Amino acid sequence: MASAEVSGAISTLESASTPQPNRASGYNELLNKIVTSSTPSQLSPNLTAFLNSILGDTLGIVASRPLLASFVQSLKSIPRADVKIEVGQHALEILHPRVVSYEEQDALIREILADAYEEQEDYIDSAKVLQGIQLDSSQRSISDDTKVKIWIRIVRLYLEVDDTTGAESYLNRAKNLLYKVEDQEVKLMFALSQARILDARRKFLDASQVYHNFSFSSVLAEEERIKALSAAIVCSVLAPAGPQRARSLARLYKDERAQQVEEFSILEKMFLDRLLSTTEVDKFAANLAPHQLAITADGSTVLAKAVIEHNLLSASRLYNNIGVEQLGTLLGLDKDKAEEYAARMIEQGRLVGRIDQIDGLIFFDSGEATGEKTNAGQADRVAGREMRKWDSNVQGLTEEVERCTTLLQNHYPDFVAANLIH
Repeated sequence: MASAEVSGAISTLESASTPQPNRASGYNELLNKIVTSSTPSQLSPNLTAFLNSILGDTLGIVASRPLLASFVQSLKSIPRADVKIEVGQHALEILHPRVVSYEEQDALIREILADAYEEQEDYIDSAKVLQGIQLDSSQRSISDDTKVKIWIRIVRLYLEVDDTTGAESYLNRAKNLLYKVEDQEVKLMFALSQARILDARRKFLDASQVYHNFSFSSVLAEEERIKALSAAIVCSVLAPAGPQRARSLARLYKDERAQQVEEFSILEKMFLDRLLSTTEVDKFAANLAPHQLAITADGSTVLAKAVIEHNLLSASRLYNNIGVEQLGTLLGLDKDKAEEYAARMIEQGRLVGRIDQIDGLIFFDSGEATGEKTNAGQADRVAGREMRKWDSNVQGLTEEVERCTTLLQNHYPDFVAANLIH
C-alpha cells in the first residue's frame, strides 16, 4: 500500500478543486519525489498508486500520455530489477484493455520488463514479454531494423534455455526482413543465432560453415573471431564422418588462425585420418556444451558416435581388410556394434568397402567415398569393381600371350611358321 504522504498528494491532485493546468506539473513533481524519497519497501506501492491515478478517470488520454512517458523514463532509471518487474507487470495489466491508445508506452515498458527478467536470468518470461510488443501497428511507424532487432533478441533469449523450436520460429520471421536491414551488428547477431540453432539441432556441418564465415567478420574483435573459429572446429569434429566432413576439416585446417585454438590438435588428427585416443577425446569433451554431449537414439553420445565413425574411417586407411572382432577391439565396441557402424557408413556412402559376414571380415577398398546412399550395401559398386578387375586381368593375359608370340617369331621363325595357327 502506498505511503500516507503519496496517497494524500494523489487525492489532492484528483480532487475537482485542483485546476487542470496545475495537475500535470503536480504529477511530475510527485513522480520525482517518489523516485528520490521513497523507502525501498514503499517504492513499488508508491509507483503503482501513481500509475493507477494517471491512468484513472481523472485525466484524459491527451493529458495522461506525457505523464505515462515520464513514468516510463523514471521506471527505467530504477536500478532494482524486482521493482521494475512488480510495477511493470501491473502497468501492462492496466494498459491491456486500452493498449491501442498507449502502444508506444506499452512497448517501452515491455522492453524495461524484459531487461529486468533477463537480469534475473528468467529468459523465458523475458522472451514472452517481448512477444507482446505490437510490431504490425497502424498507430505508429516501426522500422524493419527495429522489428528484426526485437525478433533476434527473442531468438537469443530462447537459445539461453535451449528452446530451439521457439528460437527458430522468430529467426524465420527475421530472415524474411533481413535483406532490408542495414545494421551490420544485427546481421551478425542473426548469423550467430542461426549457427547456434543449427548446432543445437545437431546439423553440425551447416553450423560449422556459418561459424567459420562469422569468424571472418571485420566488425568483431579478434577474440570473438577466434571464439567463432573454435566453435566451427567443434561442430566439424562432431559431424558424421564422411566426405562432407573431410572437406569441412580441410577448410578449417588450412585456416592459418586454427593453430591458435585449443581444439587444433584434435582437428589435425582428424584431418590427417589418425586414430584418436580416449585421453584426447576426454580432453576435448570437457569443453563441450550439454547438447553436444546428449545421448543419441543408440545410447551413445554425439561425440562418442563421431569419434567411432572417425576411427573406423581411419582404420580403412590403414588396413585392406580386418576382422569384425578385431575392428570392435580397435573401436572399443563389441563385434556386432562394430559391424553395425561399418554397415551403416557403407550404406550411406561414407565408407568404401564390403562386409563378408560368413568369414567375419570387412574389406576396405581404395578410393574416396561419395557421400551418397548406395543400394544393397554397395552391391552395384562391388560388382562393377570386380568386372573391371576381370577385364584388367584378361587384358594383361592377352598382352603376355602376344609378347610370347612375338618373341617366338623373332627367335624361331621356322617353328612359328610350321606350328602357329592363323
